[in-house]
Amino acid sequence: MQFGIFTVGDVTTDPTTGRTPSEHERIKATVAIALKAEEVGLDVFATGEHHNPPFVPSSPTTLLGYLAARTERITLSTSTTLITTNDPVKIAEDYAYLQHLADGRMDLMLGRGNTGPVYPWFGQDIRQGIPLTIENYALLHRLWREDVVDWEGKFRTPLQGFTSTPRPLDGVPPFVWHGSIRSPEVAEQAAYYGDGFFHNNIFWPMSHTRQMVGLYRQRFAHYGHGTAEQAIVGLGGQAFMRPNSQDAVREFRPYFDNAPVYGHGPSLEDFTEQTPLTVGSPQQVVERTLGFREAVGDYQRQLFLMDHAGLPLKTVLEQLDLLGGEVVPVLREEFARMRPAGVPATAPPHPSVAAGGSGAPAGAAP
Repeated sequence: MQFGIFTVGDVTTDPTTGRTPSEHERIKATVAIALKAEEVGLDVFATGEHHNPPFVPSSPTTLLGYLAARTERITLSTSTTLITTNDPVKIAEDYAYLQHLADGRMDLMLGRGNTGPVYPWFGQDIRQGIPLTIENYALLHRLWREDVVDWEGKFRTPLQGFTSTPRPLDGVPPFVWHGSIRSPEVAEQAAYYGDGFFHNNIFWPMSHTRQMVGLYRQRFAHYGHGTAEQAIVGLGGQAFMRPNSQDAVREFRPYFDNAPVYGHGPSLEDFTEQTPLTVGSPQQVVERTLGFREAVGDYQRQLFLMDHAGLPLKTVLEQLDLLGGEVVPVLREEFARMRPAGVPATAPPHPSVAAGGSGAPAGAAP
């Protein structure tokens, strides 16, 4: 099973000091966090894509290409790449290029995005979000698998005799996750293609996550890709840890109260009760995360959001030490012990990664 972190790249004022990092500082901090993730033994680093303040990761392939040169083992991914407001031709080119730079240790998560103003900035309409998602991915899927493509659709100009370059590494397209919080059409799309389905799992109760993953598993089996238990599932999550749980709650509360994505809403206590956010000791994070399996079954990737809400870099790096040193080793062992035979432990790695071992989860067979 793969364990890692994802970032939304928010530039948020630290409520305990009143200091706001510059965009430059936040970008450099993201690099430091990714390098730390590899150092502590995590398997995946994923970046979001945003084009509006207070977020900075507008160019995921730039960041991931740079990290490919700075890392040796960790899988580089996105959370998410916008399939609606990016041209699928450019996605095909950019991520195939990244695949070559990373020697195959990359994949990507596609999502439609839910920030309304972003759509017209790229010439699209959020009311067409689902049709754009379906049409654009149908084209992207072909561009990576067919050397010459003739295509015509609703949302972009036709293609005649088009070849996307570079071609995928060794002719094997990057593995794709389809990420969604609330759209059953996206779960259906992931199942239709036999791709992975990632439920962000940070705002909604586990009952909702169970429904979305259950739909994907059912349809994955319906389309003949394997049993429902063999479907490739990823989950998000949030955690803040200190050795003493009371210290964790006291330290994290001001950050939670002012976070751009959930601040000024429910109390920390209500939010942790109703969603997967866990604020406490490493053991509490282990127990809460193991409980996800009871809701969705055996799954293949668990990513944690750790660097949001204005937390200073020093604190985030301390969190990663706890995650890599005290949480993930236990989770890795327990999930492996409970996983039935015939259920994949990870998403399929690129053949070059499987053959060389680079990027494979520690302690897991390719």
